[in-house]
Amino acid sequence: MEAVVLAGTLTRVLHDRTVQVHPAGSAFVEPPGLRHIHLGHNLGTEPVVLHVTAARPDGIPFSTTTPAPPGATPAVCREHAR
Repeated sequence: MEAVVLAGTLTRVLHDRTVQVHPAGSAFVEPPGLRHIHLGHNLGTEPVVLHVTAARPDGIPFSTTTPAPPGATPAVCREHAR
């Protein structure tokens, strides 16, 4: 999946507990699979608007509900939002 942040700032805690902050105008690629679980937060006051391009084989779901990565909490994101 490829995403461009059109508005707002998206903060993601990745499967390895690293934090990525994506402000408006930035883009990122998210590989498929359970090894790439993330928890996304909007820690700002402006809504986050994404343009997402997903390429996946027929029959494969766009997303899979899973528990958040260990330690992926809003507090962890806020630590990195400064």
